[in-house]
Amino acid sequence: MSSFPDEFLTLIIAYSGLFSKPVFVHSRLLLAGAILAPGKRTITSVLRVLGLSQETKFHKYHRVLSLARWCALKGARILLGQLLDAFVAEGPVVVGIDETVERRWGSQLKKRGIYRDSVRSSHSHFVKCSGLRWISLMLLMPVSWAERVWALPFLTVLAPSERYAQEAGKRHKKITDWVRQMLLQLKRWLPGRQVIAVGDSSYAVLELLAAVGSHVTFITRLRLDAALYEPTPARAPGKPGRNRKKGERLPTLQEGLKNTATKWQKVTLTNWYGHSQKQMELATATAVWYHSGKPVVPLRWVLLRDPQGKLAPVALLSTDLPLSAEMVVIYFARRWSVEVTLQETRVHLGVETQRQWSEKAIERTTPVLLGLFSIVTLLADRIQQQGMLLVDATAWYTKQKPTFSDAMAAVRRLLWQKIDFSSSGKQTEMVKIPQPLLLHFQHILANAT
Repeated sequence: MSSFPDEFLTLIIAYSGLFSKPVFVHSRLLLAGAILAPGKRTITSVLRVLGLSQETKFHKYHRVLSLARWCALKGARILLGQLLDAFVAEGPVVVGIDETVERRWGSQLKKRGIYRDSVRSSHSHFVKCSGLRWISLMLLMPVSWAERVWALPFLTVLAPSERYAQEAGKRHKKITDWVRQMLLQLKRWLPGRQVIAVGDSSYAVLELLAAVGSHVTFITRLRLDAALYEPTPARAPGKPGRNRKKGERLPTLQEGLKNTATKWQKVTLTNWYGHSQKQMELATATAVWYHSGKPVVPLRWVLLRDPQGKLAPVALLSTDLPLSAEMVVIYFARRWSVEVTLQETRVHLGVETQRQWSEKAIERTTPVLLGLFSIVTLLADRIQQQGMLLVDATAWYTKQKPTFSDAMAAVRRLLWQKIDFSSSGKQTEMVKIPQPLLLHFQHILANAT
């Protein structure tokens, strides 16, 4: 592909400062090829879809990931700025954080581990898998033309296994350590914006909440049996002894579900556990969460229960005490789009199909593929502004709004339109495709999986 659409070039030109001039030429080809390639996202498949299967200096494309000097962290900051300019120019920045396992095997994958497979496991059935564990930070924002919240990845880091740390003689960094660093880095990037982080129950850790609570608002699940206390009472002047960390013990939230004195408020929630609208009852208050030997964390707890008894009760916490309970629930409900994004990247962007073996290439490829989800969304947004984003409808299924598959198809059409059908002349109803190009398309379709 000798040329690119203006929409594509104006978007990726912001990343030119990360690379030397030759490496940037190769990297933009790899980026376009990763969008166009069906099936596996190996360097070979990317070059093949671009018509470069006979390229003799193919090793230079491999070196973009394995040897070239460029900073992925700076790229993540640039991508975040583009997303904020396009979708969240003002107001709070809501981000979701979650882990995913890239299922891969091989003795050369030194940082892989054995983890619980959340997709194949259930409450009664435990399945393990071998792979690399990634932690991804995603912008959670409503996309107007899709009429739903999308999770757009911009920063992804590899969390090596504990076994790797032991073999390398290094201190093992827990998931909460990585999350703390990522959130504090995000706040340094956005000093003037309110940052709200949303995660699941694995991030309801006192050390993590205490470390980031003064910088970002953290919303996550809360155990129903968590030890909650009243705030520390005012100390009498001149009273000897150490300052108290907590007040009197409060009933657990599990007990609050059974207590008839609990004050419930009826609310209507949207997109809650697959329901477009769901009637729920809500109770809330502020408290102090404390455990012996751990930091003290003031929080607002929110307790939700289903009046019909079909859904299990849910407890949430927010480190921002003035934040209303309704907003806590609304922000938390956005995190379901994180799972959708992780699945879409596997289906449409080939995550888990790459086959790099050098450590640097491994640590770069998956974050780039996840970031590609956000780049495709940005390109689709520009296409939508031109009124060219189409919805793939069928006779048996009516799709009202575009999904990521539609966005991906629109971006691919945009890239393919740059191909010169010079032998068509002035005809518009019938297009004459040059034979080499026709054979190229046939080769791509025949090898698509």
